[in-house]
Amino acid sequence: MSLTLRFWGTRGSIPSPGPLTARYGGNTPCVEVRCADGRLVILDAGSGLRALGRWLADESTAPLDTDILLTHGHWDHIQGIPFFQPLFMKGNAIRIWGSDLLDRKIEDVVREQMGPVVFPVSFDDVAARVEFCTLGVGRTYEVGCKVSAMPVRHPGGALAIKLGDTSGQAVYISDNELGTGGELIQNNGLSKGWHDDLVRFIRGAKILIHDATYTGHEYPMHRGWGHSMPEEAVELGLESGVEQLLLFHHKPDRTDDEIDAIVTDCVSLVKKRGGNMSVVAAAEGMTVSV
Repeated sequence: MSLTLRFWGTRGSIPSPGPLTARYGGNTPCVEVRCADGRLVILDAGSGLRALGRWLADESTAPLDTDILLTHGHWDHIQGIPFFQPLFMKGNAIRIWGSDLLDRKIEDVVREQMGPVVFPVSFDDVAARVEFCTLGVGRTYEVGCKVSAMPVRHPGGALAIKLGDTSGQAVYISDNELGTGGELIQNNGLSKGWHDDLVRFIRGAKILIHDATYTGHEYPMHRGWGHSMPEEAVELGLESGVEQLLLFHHKPDRTDDEIDAIVTDCVSLVKKRGGNMSVVAAAEGMTVSV
């Protein structure tokens, strides 16, 4: 059995449901990972986590034991937690992982999201057993598959996450600014040679999931916001030698047809560079295997 990833949310910033976003989906980041032994790992907890939680609750009556790996604590990556059905089911064990390099502790951010001023149910009232864990840089963790992380360029801090087992590796980078505007971002743990470090981190992976939020026309107005252009993701994928690039964190008002056009342009760029990397846009319901 191989490492398998299924997408439950692929948009960035805010959920954007509607007829113009139906094919790629309107939920914010959430990726279900099934390790070779069948164990469940979840990448990010955006609004897509709600649908995943409902599916998990309907799929099995056995207690759930899972790890949620958060790249960072921005709203669109944690807003599904208060609506994650397994969180309110006794007997479940959920470990929430976050970086100790972020501006705020993940535990504080998650708890405050369910504070009485902004949410009617306190985090202390959930029925599952919840543990907060540190996803440290430079270490490898075993959560059914091997997991490691490195910092990337995003306001407040964020992580690139690599998962792998005997079948291969995949790298998930939901929010990252590859362009010159990233120099405006001050993040702990980033070295001067961050780009080379990132290429080395990705190299050996078969699949790269990377932020592709802004077009070249849009990017100058959003320098320093912590997001990349699709063409930059293509260049990174080619430099790192991955087999497949999945464009991710689609701009909330980007229509499905516009995403199709972006993918077409990226495929042409790969061909122009003489590469054979495949490029697709991540879509809700899509499954890829390493």
